[in-house]
Amino acid sequence: MKAISEFIKKNNGFLYVLPSFLLLVLFSLLPLCMTGYFSFTEYSVLKPPVWIGLDNYKSMAGDPFFRPAIRNTVIYTLVTVPVQTVLSLVIANLLASRFRGRVGNFFKSALFIPVISSMVLVGTVWKFMLATEGGIINNILGLVGIGKVNWLGRYNLALISVSIVAIWKNVGYFLVIYYAGLMDVPKSLYEAAKVDGASPLQQFLYITVPALKPITYLVITLGTIWSFQVFDLVYTMTGGGPGTATITMVMSIYQSGFKQYKMGYASAMAFVLFLIVIIISILQKKVFSGKGGE
Repeated sequence: MKAISEFIKKNNGFLYVLPSFLLLVLFSLLPLCMTGYFSFTEYSVLKPPVWIGLDNYKSMAGDPFFRPAIRNTVIYTLVTVPVQTVLSLVIANLLASRFRGRVGNFFKSALFIPVISSMVLVGTVWKFMLATEGGIINNILGLVGIGKVNWLGRYNLALISVSIVAIWKNVGYFLVIYYAGLMDVPKSLYEAAKVDGASPLQQFLYITVPALKPITYLVITLGTIWSFQVFDLVYTMTGGGPGTATITMVMSIYQSGFKQYKMGYASAMAFVLFLIVIIISILQKKVFSGKGGE
């Protein structure tokens, strides 16, 4: 007992993080390990898992839905992440430099409202707004003489439409992060730049952007992870259609696991998604570290 008491006194800091560590193990590490195990099995919930080795991973190569899911997820990520990153940075800079006081607070609050709205609610509202018949967007286009557009029913427009809605929802969140970062940039840098005759654009490019590189890394990393995990917005707005136009990796995992009851195969796809996100995050960190992002 004395040895235990001495150990606790010397390592009492560990006790403070123990509850959080146990929650991490229970809700993150344990499910991850179970997913990895089930990915090597044939598991359909109703039957015990049977070890089949790499068969689930081999099946992905011939899956007619998995390749479109990867393609759509990558396209969605390449559209949403850069656009929402640039927009949130530009708007945050405008709010910090041009719009202060009540006006700035109004715009920050207005832009943050979509963030606190549930993704299902956002998807449902935008689905009605983009509807071919009776949708407010098409009604506005009709007033200016433009014909109706089937935003969610056309193969080449559906994914872009969903991406635009995602950008609209996420910009407010990243804007707040950038705005907080801008408050820490020394004002003396801007004052010195003004004395040297730097234009507002030059101040933005050569002071603001470099100063916010660590935050940009955070924004891009979070945006990438969220984009690869997109499900509820796509499920609500298009259900993955038309055809395979908007099916994503998470939606493909959902269909395999909870509609076809192929839990082993769904686990394999989920593990592949996990590895993709980890690899991309590591590459992003190396890129930003190499550019002095830390």
